[in-house]
Amino acid sequence: MRKDVRILLVGEPKVGKTSLIMSLVSEEFPDEVPLRAEEITIPADVTPERVPTHIVDYSEAEQTEEQLFQEISKANVICIVYAVNNKKSIEKVTSHWIPLINDRTDKDSRVPLILVGNKSDLVEHSSMETILPIMNQYQDIETCVECSAKNLKNISELFYYAQKAVLHPTGPLYCPEEKELKPSCIKSLTRIFKVSDLDNDGILNDNELNFFQRTCFNTPLAPQALEDVKNVVRRNMTDGVNDDGLTLKGFLFLHTLFIQRGRHETTWTVLRRFGYDDDLELTQEYLFPMVKIPPDCTTELNHNAYLFLQSVFDKHDKDRDCALSPEEVKDLFKVFPYMPWGPDVNHTVGTNEQGWITYQGYLSQWTLTTYLDVQRSLEYLGYLGYSIIYEQESQAAAITVTRNKRIDLQKKQTQRSVFRCNVLGARGSGKSGFLQAFLGKNLQTQRRIREDHKSFYAISTTYVYGQEKYLLLHEVMPDFDFLSEADLACDVVCLVYDVNNPGSFEYCAKVYKQYFIDSKTPCVMLAAKSDLHEVRQHYSLSPHEFCRKHKLHPPQPFTCSTIEAPSKDIYTRLTTMAMYPHMAQADLKNSTFWLRASVGATVFAVLGFAMYRALLKQR
Repeated sequence: MRKDVRILLVGEPKVGKTSLIMSLVSEEFPDEVPLRAEEITIPADVTPERVPTHIVDYSEAEQTEEQLFQEISKANVICIVYAVNNKKSIEKVTSHWIPLINDRTDKDSRVPLILVGNKSDLVEHSSMETILPIMNQYQDIETCVECSAKNLKNISELFYYAQKAVLHPTGPLYCPEEKELKPSCIKSLTRIFKVSDLDNDGILNDNELNFFQRTCFNTPLAPQALEDVKNVVRRNMTDGVNDDGLTLKGFLFLHTLFIQRGRHETTWTVLRRFGYDDDLELTQEYLFPMVKIPPDCTTELNHNAYLFLQSVFDKHDKDRDCALSPEEVKDLFKVFPYMPWGPDVNHTVGTNEQGWITYQGYLSQWTLTTYLDVQRSLEYLGYLGYSIIYEQESQAAAITVTRNKRIDLQKKQTQRSVFRCNVLGARGSGKSGFLQAFLGKNLQTQRRIREDHKSFYAISTTYVYGQEKYLLLHEVMPDFDFLSEADLACDVVCLVYDVNNPGSFEYCAKVYKQYFIDSKTPCVMLAAKSDLHEVRQHYSLSPHEFCRKHKLHPPQPFTCSTIEAPSKDIYTRLTTMAMYPHMAQADLKNSTFWLRASVGATVFAVLGFAMYRALLKQR
């Protein structure tokens, strides 16, 4: 909403522009009227809409044409004043003033016009018969007010309507000729309906209507008032109420009715509460609230955010199979202006046998987005209405900014839930296969992935000491000379070489010596394609000798050429190293340590899924 309103009064000489302003300010008709009133400002606390209002007078005798043009360009609303007892002043509305204003304003951002018939105390009749055809001819005319500066009739109303024309304009909402809502208004209200339809059954039941009412107007509706609203809809259309709830058609009809009855402010209150500006676009402030992220800190979703996202998943998982079909994904994102997830997402997170994103995969994708691009995550949560449904000031309430990584190292413990592993290796070494294996896909399944659907990320949960953590794998392009800070910034590094390719290990050795030898970032050497014959590497040291010399783990054998889903032990190990980078290599080599971590992973993976299915049954 605007911070202030600027009202300009124009019209022929002697129609009473200055008298109207002076009567408003002094609440009495002035004995002497100057050629032009000084600009006045009405404070916010005495205006109906609580917005400061500037009222500007124009005098042909005192001002130049250039000054008039400047005032027109600055005005938010223009009142064209005519005298109801002066036919010439009425004719000038269309022959002079409206064309002049239109010539001086941009066609796409025309200022609203108010026609003001002053001196109604001097005539017995109304001028509305003459004015109505003019109002129908020009869309920019919001309304017409007949008033009298002399006996103070409709003076306050005139300036209220002028203020209202700026703060609650009809133009973006409604087409008077067609007598229907404009497409952009329908689109915005449809999103609001879908966000408010908490169970996604296509109707707003009494609880949802009451929540909507409380959200927008800070007060619930009494049962009888709710019934009255539905009865109004029932009387006017057959499919506006269904199963005693309000359908989308009924919801749109109510807003059409509000506007037709001059209650634009009701619809605007709803639109603004759900983040829309005067052009029916979601505001930058709504979509992108400020989140300060100091260096060496990461961003994660907090508990409330995950609860909200779980409710969104449940709302759209119609067949209760703990996965989202393509149709269900499409339905979920109907409140977005575009489809945010491409086909690569199905190869970034966990999917079921049909290739549909599972409940865990869905949460993983949200976790990934929040970690890599928190602004995008805030935007997405905004489209879904997080701050409205959870009654928060903004989506920023969904975000946890982790503490500096150096403090974690000093305290030898971390509160983070998401850990990043950068996967580096020469071309063809098996990096992509390693990422896809984390999602449970063996080599046979991986071969069916289209080239343009491949992803450089994979994310899923692992369990370390019974704690659920997210491990985010990022495949770094093998360009040894141009590894950026982003390529190097991570919690653990996985260096992948192909045991069957004699030239593969050299890249890993060089990258380690160039970038990680003096780093505090833990590193693991992965001997990929371990099902194939291991050949001698064309490097001065064998992989085992290299690891021993640099006090690294021995190379970890790995293959995704399996009948079942590939083993996840290595991913638990990577997460553990990311969580405990301060631990000595000797501790991490201890077999008991890995056994404890792995058993915890298995038990909690089974429990986690069982608990979700139990919750689902309760719902």
